[in-house]
Parts: sequence; structure tokens; C-alpha cells
Amino acid sequence: MSLLTHPPQINRNLRKLPLWWAIIGLFGLVFTLELLTPPDYVIGYLYILPILFAKPQLNHKATLQITTVAVILTLLNIWIPGYEQIQPAMVADRLITSFALVVTGILSDRNRHIQQTLTQQQAKLQIQSKLASLREDFAATLAHDLKTPILGAIETLKALDREQFGQVQPTQKKVLNTIVRSHQNSLQLVETLLDVYRNDLEGLRLNCTPINLAKLAESTTTALADLAASRRVYLSLNYGDSDFRTFLWVNGDAFQLQRVFTNLLTNAINHSPRGAKVEVILGTQGSQQVVKIIDTGAGIQPDEMPHLFDRFYQGESDRQASGSGLGLYLARQIIEAHEGTIWAENRSPQGAIFGFRLLAINHVV
Repeated sequence: MSLLTHPPQINRNLRKLPLWWAIIGLFGLVFTLELLTPPDYVIGYLYILPILFAKPQLNHKATLQITTVAVILTLLNIWIPGYEQIQPAMVADRLITSFALVVTGILSDRNRHIQQTLTQQQAKLQIQSKLASLREDFAATLAHDLKTPILGAIETLKALDREQFGQVQPTQKKVLNTIVRSHQNSLQLVETLLDVYRNDLEGLRLNCTPINLAKLAESTTTALADLAASRRVYLSLNYGDSDFRTFLWVNGDAFQLQRVFTNLLTNAINHSPRGAKVEVILGTQGSQQVVKIIDTGAGIQPDEMPHLFDRFYQGESDRQASGSGLGLYLARQIIEAHEGTIWAENRSPQGAIFGFRLLAINHVV
């Protein structure tokens, strides 16, 4: 009955039988050497071999038993075979040997415990890594699959707005335009999410050409004018110490750098109170082109500063529009791919500055 009730335990015990026979054989060999050598020679140190041999595969109790047997046999050699008179030096040598065996057993058992703990931690880390990979694959797949219905909805709404399905009242057109903008925002979020996962997995691939950052700043400011107006935020574009349009040439990917401008400007608009001003300041510092976007919001809390450019981090602020926590992270990915620097700091007396630096190049128009 017991054979049927506990077959796994029986199988484990059967697998350990060769190990136990090997340990018994080692004990027998060492004890035989003890009997055959003069008392001046202490062979008991060799009992360390079966202790270490058993360590990886046996538990704490078995290690303790093997160590105890080794100590007993070592001390027993004081009286067996008994053809020599017991001397204090003989007793001292075997006591020292016994102490060394005990220390070996303790350290061996502790090492086995540490190895088990490390193995368990590695297994947990592998499982967590697989789960994280599955979650990211799922999120990326879901985001990819969401693009098609969102695009379909946008095209359908635009067809309605063009009155392809019948007459549409002016008030209905306003509603349709609002829904289209909402779907376009959702589409932009999905595309950002896909880009973030793709960049993390494959790295950001750039199509670099000579780019004028001033031109990108102007076009982005114009594109976000409606958003700023809806928040009652005034956008200002300044060229550093100069009152005239300047050129800030860098070697970069125009599409990706425009996304940086868009994300940083949108972040500034969302953090600014109504009636405030957001400034875009362009300039050159040494061998670098510098862009600063300044808002007059509540600023950045000290505990938020290290996490501003982390993925999905939103922080706690007075923002007027909720975000995904991906805009600043994507901006960091893009600037770092250009071998530039992106940073954030508080502005005195109020507000925040988000900026980036890229290596300047000489370019003739």
C-alpha cells in the first residue's frame, strides 16, 4: 500500500542509493587507512571527502549525520586498534581533526543552503522575466490590433462629415469633428506605445539628414496652436539672445525630432495654468544646439525628478489633461539615439524647464 501511496518519495530514495553506497565506501576506506597507519599520522582529515561529496545532493539532516559519523570514527581511532599507548598529542590531534570536520560540515551545509536559495531566486527571476516579456508582447500585439478599428472609425467619421451618407447638420459636424480628434488622439497613443516597445526591443532606427531645429520648432508650435488655445495657453518662440530667426543645424531624423518637440510642448501645455505662457527658446552653446521649453506650472517635485523620463511614469501634478506616461520616455529614447542629452529642472520662481542638446553641424543652405 505504501508503495502505491508515495511513489515519488520511493523513486527519490532509490536514486540516492548509489550515493549512500559511495559515501559508505569512502568511510570504510578512510577508517581502514586509519587502522593501518601509525598513530602519529591523522588520516581522519580525509573524512572531509564524503562530507563534501554528499553536500550537493543531501539535505541538512543527512549532512549532520555524516559529519557526526566522521567525528565518532576519528575519535574512535584513539582506542582502536589499541596497540599504542594513548598520548596527549594523539588525543589533541584527533580533537583538532574532529573540530575541522565539524566546521567543514557546517560550512558545507551553509553553502548548500546558499546554493539552493540562489537557484530559487534565479528561477523566480526567470519566471518574472518571462511574465514581463509576455506582458509586453501582449501589450504590443493589442496595440497593433487596435490600429485597424481606430483607423476604420476615423475614416467612417470623415465620410459622415463629407455627407457621403446623407446631410449632416452644422451642430452634428462639430460633434463629428470632436469624435475624430478623440480617435486621432487614441491612434497617436497606440502608435506611441508600439514605437516604445519596438525601440526597447530593436533599438531606434534613424534616417539622419541635416535638420534645422528652428524650422521644426516653428512647425510644431503651429501644429499645437489649437491645443494651446483650448487650454488658453500662449505659445512663444524665442531665438536666444537674437530677435531674428536663426538656424540650428544638427544631423538628425526630422520625423523623430519633431516628435520630441511635440511631446515636450504638449507636456508643457498640459502643466500650465490657463492664461499662462509656454516659451520655446533656441540657441547654440559651444558645439551644441540647445532647445529649452519653459512652462509656468507648479514645477517638479524633488521625488519626481529621477523618474520623469521613465516609461509610464505620470507623477502627481496639476496637469489639466491626463497622459499615458510615454511621451517623455519616447523623447528620451529619441534624443539618446541621436547621442544627445535630455534633462528637466525647476524654473525660478515657478514652472519647469525641459530641454535637450544635440551636436551642432556646419551646413550651407
